[in-house]
Amino acid sequence: MTAEEYESAIRAADKGLREAQTAEEVRRVWKDHVGTLGHRTLGRLLTGMNVERILDRRDERTQTQRD
Repeated sequence: MTAEEYESAIRAADKGLREAQTAEEVRRVWKDHVGTLGHRTLGRLLTGMNVERILDRRDERTQTQRD
């Protein structure tokens, strides 16, 4: 998955979670995105972590792995 695809997926999941008004809607968003983003990232979104912070952390890990 490219960085652009990941960013698009995380922003879509964040939007879906923010718009969810019922537990069933949260479960639907979770199910739709868990295969792409994983449970840790979705959990971070669900608990209110900023999307930009998650993307920065991913970029830092990617950069460290390249070095």
